[in-house]
Amino acid sequence: MADRGDRGRGGRGGFGRGRGRGRGRGRGRGRGRGRGRREDKEWVPVTKLGRLVKGGKIERLEQVYLFSLPVKEVQIIDHFLPPAPGGKLQDEVMKIMPVQKQTSAGQRTRFKAFVAVGDSEGHLGLGVKCAKEVATAIRAAITLAKLSIVPVRRGYWGNKVGLPHTVPCKVTGKCGSVRVRLIPAPRGTGLVAAPATKKLLSMAGVRDCYTSSRGHTRTMGNFMKACFFALRNTYGYLSPDLWDETHFFTSPVQEHSDWLRQEAEAAKARALRENDEEED
Repeated sequence: MADRGDRGRGGRGGFGRGRGRGRGRGRGRGRGRGRGRREDKEWVPVTKLGRLVKGGKIERLEQVYLFSLPVKEVQIIDHFLPPAPGGKLQDEVMKIMPVQKQTSAGQRTRFKAFVAVGDSEGHLGLGVKCAKEVATAIRAAITLAKLSIVPVRRGYWGNKVGLPHTVPCKVTGKCGSVRVRLIPAPRGTGLVAAPATKKLLSMAGVRDCYTSSRGHTRTMGNFMKACFFALRNTYGYLSPDLWDETHFFTSPVQEHSDWLRQEAEAAKARALRENDEEED
């Protein structure tokens, strides 16, 4: 009976561990290596914001934040914040942790990557991605981190002398059980924070800051997210220096709607012309 059972599980191959796992893993790795060697192609934007950025109608990233335009293409961030070494945008792998899922064939292990990007001048992003391979998870996390870049407001402690060096006010971020509080500090104090929080504050361009945290901060993912949410909340407070009269402007999408329509018509005409040439 034992021989029959072993022969039934392993001989048929459809439900056995050896054959199914070997074929799936081999094919997956082969495709992964091939896909990673893509050549850089010319960016063809697929969103209105992407067309405006490539056409030079939007000159600064702050215009995107001012009108809360959703960023769906990573090339938009690369256009305004070129990555290092040519630009100032740097990425840092904060943590890589294995995660497992119980399946009928056993445990399936994948890798979860946390990546932070920033230019040390008031822009910060945090991306999280899970994949079968570490390299794939890191690449996808970098892309998600760029798409989640937010502006970080900086301020002063005391007299407004020199450049902004700390957070403008006390801000709090929370994720899960973790609470992170950022407190303004005098110039020269430095970053009084944990290593992970210190790295995020440095990449955001904050030079002096006190921090206070509570909760299960050993959960590094929630700890970093709480710090990121706190920095994102710096533009959520309307301080007295922002009480000036608000001047409303037209959204770039609405302002350049005629140009977008002309570009769409021209692109459609080019596509029809190329199809005709291929048929001939």
